[in-house]
Amino acid sequence: MGSNVMLFGWNRSVPGREKVSAQHFEEFVKVPGRPAAEGCDSDIRCRVPRPHGGDLNGFFLIKGDSAKLDALVSTAEWITHITRAALHLDGSGVIRGVTGDEIMGRMALWTSLIPS
Repeated sequence: MGSNVMLFGWNRSVPGREKVSAQHFEEFVKVPGRPAAEGCDSDIRCRVPRPHGGDLNGFFLIKGDSAKLDALVSTAEWITHITRAALHLDGSGVIRGVTGDEIMGRMALWTSLIPS
């Protein structure tokens, strides 16, 4: 598995759209098995934090090689899910990042660019 990660997160359902959100969630959680079945080594996990007063109240964390994640987000199915989510979730969005050894590489780059 790669050291790249993607987070699809949200705040809450748009008031009055909770049933739509629940139905879409049920459909979206079926997506994790598909990448593995299609040869993608992505690891997709859902997380729902305890209530904390913040604006990130649920997310899917998707790990994999950069090329595999690029392929996943280029599919019509993914684009449709993200577009649908924007219609019934407040604060939904996708963030790309790195994990593992890549973190130290990014930090080394960052510190090397700090002016003296």
